[in-house]
Parts: sequence; C-alpha cells; structure tokens
Amino acid sequence: MMQLKDILYKVSIEAVKGTTDLEVNKLEFDSRKITFNDVFVAIEGTLSDGHDFIKNALNQGAVAVICNKFPDMIVNGVTYIQVKDTNLALALMASNYYGNPSKNLKLIGITGTNGKTTIASLLFQLFKNAGFKVGLLSTVKIMVDETEYKATHTTPDSLTINYYLDEMNKAGVAYCFMEVSSHGIHQKRTKALHFAGGVFTNLSHDHLDYHASFAEYRDVKKSFFDELSKTAFAISNVDDKNGSFMTQNTSAKKVSYALKSYADYKATILENQLSGLLLKINENEVWVKLIGAFNAYNLLAIYATAVELGLDSFEVLRLVSNLESVSGRFQFFITKNKITTIVDYAHTPDALENVLETLNEIRTKNEQLITVVGCGGDRDVTKRPIMAKIATAMSDKVILTSDNPRSEDPIDIIQQMEKGVELHNQKKTLAIVDRSQAIRVACQLANSNDIILIAGKGHENYQEIKGVKYHFDDMETVKEVLNQLDK
Repeated sequence: MMQLKDILYKVSIEAVKGTTDLEVNKLEFDSRKITFNDVFVAIEGTLSDGHDFIKNALNQGAVAVICNKFPDMIVNGVTYIQVKDTNLALALMASNYYGNPSKNLKLIGITGTNGKTTIASLLFQLFKNAGFKVGLLSTVKIMVDETEYKATHTTPDSLTINYYLDEMNKAGVAYCFMEVSSHGIHQKRTKALHFAGGVFTNLSHDHLDYHASFAEYRDVKKSFFDELSKTAFAISNVDDKNGSFMTQNTSAKKVSYALKSYADYKATILENQLSGLLLKINENEVWVKLIGAFNAYNLLAIYATAVELGLDSFEVLRLVSNLESVSGRFQFFITKNKITTIVDYAHTPDALENVLETLNEIRTKNEQLITVVGCGGDRDVTKRPIMAKIATAMSDKVILTSDNPRSEDPIDIIQQMEKGVELHNQKKTLAIVDRSQAIRVACQLANSNDIILIAGKGHENYQEIKGVKYHFDDMETVKEVLNQLDK
C-alpha cells in the first residue's frame, strides 16, 4: 500500500475532488483489472477511451480516478484528479509507484525503423557474456537476467516497463537494453524513465498508418533524444540522412557511427560472406558471425554503446566476434541438397531491400533467389506496392502471400501489393494466399544451391486472422517442408 499523494509526485494536477491523503493498492489503466482500493487511470486510446470505463472501475473497487475531464457523475468517497495528459500522468505515477527503478541501473534505449531488436538483443548477449547481470525489453522477449517473459509490444506500457525494471532491480541487474518505438514515445510510455544513453539506427518508411506524416514520425523519434539528460550519451548513425538531425538539440554527449561518413566510430567491410563478415572497426579487424551491411551498422552501434558504457575496446571486439544471430533476424540453414533458406523479419521496404541487397552481393548469380513476402493487415497500406516492387526487382522468383492479415481480407492486401510489380517482372511473380502453401511452392521451385528468403514475420510464431492468433512459424514450416522433399 502507498499514499496516493506520493504516487502523484511530479504529476501536473489541474483539479482535485476528494483527498490525496489516501492509502491505495495499485495502479491500473484497464478497468477489468481493477480490484479493491486501486487507482484507475483513464487513458484515451486509439480504439477506446478509458473515460467510458470509469463507472466499471468504480464498481470493481477503485477509490481514485485520474482523468482528463471529470465524469458527469461524481461518487462520494472517491478521489478524482484531473490532469491534462493521462498518458504522461500514468508514466510518472508508474515510475513513482515502483520507486523509480530506471535510476538504479544503466538503461539504454534503441530507436529507429530497423535494427532495434538486433541491437538490443545482441547488447544483452554481449554484456551477459562479459559477466554482467542484464535486462532486455524487446519485441521478441523480456529478460530479467536469466528469467524470460513473453513480450506483447515493442515498447510495453508504462506500468509494465516499470514493473520489469523493478524486477531487474531486485535481481541485481546492472544494464538494461530497451527497444523504443515511435508509438511508445508518442504515447509517453518512456516518460519518467532515466536513460543512461540512446541509440539511433536509421529512419525509413514505416508506421504511416499511425503517424500523420513521415515528418511527424521523424520528429517523434527525435523527441526521445531531445529529452536525454546531459549525463547520458546519444549515439547516432550519421550515414542516415536523419542521423545528425536526431541529436541536434540533445543535451546528451553526441556520439556518431558510420560506414561511409566521418564518425567517432567507423567501420569498413573487408569481406562479406554467408559465413560472416570481416570488419575493420576503428583500425582493428574483427571476424563476426553476422552478415550484410545492415548488420555491420548494427554491430558498430553495439560496439560504440559498449565502449561508451565503459567496457574495454579490445574486450568488446572479442565479445562482438562471438555474438550469435537473433531469432528471426537473418536466420539461415542449408539443406543436404544445398538449398539455403533465410527467415527474416524484414517488414518494411528498407529492411527488405537491405536483406535482398546482401543476398545479391553474396550469391554467384548461377542460382535462383526465391522470395516469399507479404504485408500485414490494418497497417500502413502505402508500403504494400513498394515492398512488392523491391521483391520482384531483386529476386528471380517471388511469391506474394499473407503475413498477419488481421481484420483485412488477405486477397485485398496481395492485390494492393501487385500494383507495385512492374510489367517486366509479372511473369516471375505468383500470388498464393495461404502462407504455408506459399512456402511449400517456394521449396518445390528451389534446386540445389538456390536461395529461399521468407520475409516479414521472422521470430513471430503465429498468424493473426480476423482477431484470432493461430500457431505459425516460418522457420518451423520451411524446415518441415524441406525435410519432406529431401527424403
């Protein structure tokens, strides 16, 4: 139990009805989770408004309500607190409730369109291998040292973030690496967190179903760096045209990394093979198990972050050389018939182009590159034809299929993708709605030494269709099909 007035520390209050000298149990923004003596925070969401559920929360036992506007009916004995922004209030209250846990460890936020999961996950792996207790908040999973929890969002809600940070404090975690999405920043989920550093990866076409424009998407990302403290560092990819823009107003120490431009941390790709990369990082050569220029950027960001956090640069190189690829991020295997299959999360035009560019650089051109790709439903529709255009321009054969259609008809999504296929590439393009059948056909089309890329879902082990999640795993499916064909 805590005093409501203590949980409200630093919250900008516009009006109060009732008393804040009140013992409360816990915070909730979902009225269904309210129990006796809880505080209900009414959040205006994209699909529903928490203010419509205030009555439900009171019926469940809430004794205090945080809201943007007072309800028409005021119940005696209940405290109502009006604030300008309930998202911001929730972030501050969640941090206070859990004792500001982000201040007790080194929290690093990674933001950008592509690379967030790889960088956060590999930093977790690197610091774990260096002997530290480490935390991870990512799209793939949440880790509290050795304990794994299921992730539901790239950046969880403020209560969830602070709950796990508090668990990390209890476990003695020294460093936590966290993916920071534009949704998370925009919805104030990362407010009141104390970041020791931030990393910007790159910016390309994504989330325009949520943000009004690319400029808004970019500016939301920038606001994360604007709010870093002067004791933090801001690491930015200056090869990206938005790299310098991201950090131009930050109070944090500015640190740059690049493959092409002048930067504090510079890398050159000396060799790029399916078995790995030979990189020269700040005059020192290192062989790594990951491949592709996009992974060279990821590894350089990881190296820069580790050094800025105080690790010895030569020790970091040794640790980088031992890093293993992240689930669903350029995961590959080679069959007995020498068919190479890659499963990758590439679900944006830029990410898909990066993966295909890497494969085209490595391959001999004596083999086929067969790509299976789809686009998610209820998401940015403008990228659909672009994804198909890239896939068909850079592959020998392409199968357009379902991703997570969600509430949309997958046939409609595929037809929108097909509009991007140029006339001379139409003959090499198939449309197969059923994703498992699309993967099967790709495997049947492949001969010895061919390459199959299955893009879009990566680590996800489900397909979401009409509000229902069905088990589906790209890697599991393709291995099963190829094993059958190998017999």
